[in-house]
Amino acid sequence: MSNEGAAINPFETAKRQVDVVCDLIGIHGGIREMLKHPKRELTVNFPVRADDGSYSVFTGYRVQYNMARGPCKGGIRYHPNVTLDEVRALAAWMTWKCAVVNLPYGGAKGGVICDPRRMSPSELERLTRRYAVEIAPIIGPEMDIPAPDVYTDSQTMAWIMDTYSMGKGYGVPGVITGKPIALGGSEGRGEATGRGCAYVIREAAPHVGLKVKGARVAVQGFGNAGSVAARILSEELGAQIVAVSDTKGGIYRPEGLVPAEVAAHKARTGSVVGYPGTRPVSNEELLELDVDILVPAALENVITKRNADRIRAKIVAEAANGPTVPEADVILHEKKITVLPDVLANAGGVTVSYFEWAQDIQGYFWTLEEVNRRLEQVMVRSYAAVHHEAEKRKIDNRTAAYVVAVGKVVDAIRLRGIYP
Repeated sequence: MSNEGAAINPFETAKRQVDVVCDLIGIHGGIREMLKHPKRELTVNFPVRADDGSYSVFTGYRVQYNMARGPCKGGIRYHPNVTLDEVRALAAWMTWKCAVVNLPYGGAKGGVICDPRRMSPSELERLTRRYAVEIAPIIGPEMDIPAPDVYTDSQTMAWIMDTYSMGKGYGVPGVITGKPIALGGSEGRGEATGRGCAYVIREAAPHVGLKVKGARVAVQGFGNAGSVAARILSEELGAQIVAVSDTKGGIYRPEGLVPAEVAAHKARTGSVVGYPGTRPVSNEELLELDVDILVPAALENVITKRNADRIRAKIVAEAANGPTVPEADVILHEKKITVLPDVLANAGGVTVSYFEWAQDIQGYFWTLEEVNRRLEQVMVRSYAAVHHEAEKRKIDNRTAAYVVAVGKVVDAIRLRGIYP
């Protein structure tokens, strides 16, 4: 896959996006500068004991970007390549993602520089608990609610919730989302990103003269988001999934695949590759197949200026974060390909995280049917707002989503004023 754009500082990209939108809607001066600076940044350096008794010092971050609309929300990632500028950019993008689906949140992000694949479960627990203690002064249900991200999961969140609660002396389930259901997690959280993406595709299809039922779909990345989106599109909306892929390669069957059976094959073998009755296809080739709907649900920067002109789908729905580089966006827009941007298309995850937090605060939990019904309402309403802005201003959906999001944050800043 192309690494085009990989060397670009992500926070510089995030600030340029703010400038573009501010130029469009006439935001200048101090408020524009506020939108380009995080509210608070915490860097922590802390020791963790390894299983052999030795100690290593790890560096972690928590960036709270904007709190004008409410407490911050954003994941925690464990990765060797975590940088402060990456965390800043991700916190900015979470701010806009929460605003575009009208959640009462600001954006945040956290990360620890480590390689979790080289750490035992007990080492990961000690790292997680120590990181939680270090960031505890600036997180909490009313201030900043973390969640899982790259190489963190529901168990990681359980450790953070327990550590924070021990410091308070009582259980605080609302400090974190993405928890196991037994600890106050929400029904439907695991499939929320893929399901939300499918809802947005369904809403967009009529505007490009496409019926989802019978539409040919390719999904790059058959992980959590991609596999769920494929299953919902196929089983509930009648689409025909013709190609899927994972890190080891892809499979293509023009007559269609049954996502549940492919998922079972992957669970048995570790990959979708080798599924009977299919021909192999690379991740790069999958993007260029003759399909109606393309769902990039894997890596960043996979649709570039090198391959954008060969994309044939009518709809590109970004279940992954940042799969399309800015130069490719321009090409796709010129080709009249409808891009459903990540800030909207994969916002189902943070939406159900909000539902989890709300349930924890109330101590009253919803059924799976209630969660999915409320998720559908949020995604339908949010797509409509973005589409309206795109039509009104004659702009692409990504710019329209940012116009909606930045506008909401600016309104909150103006109404609150500057204290003191």
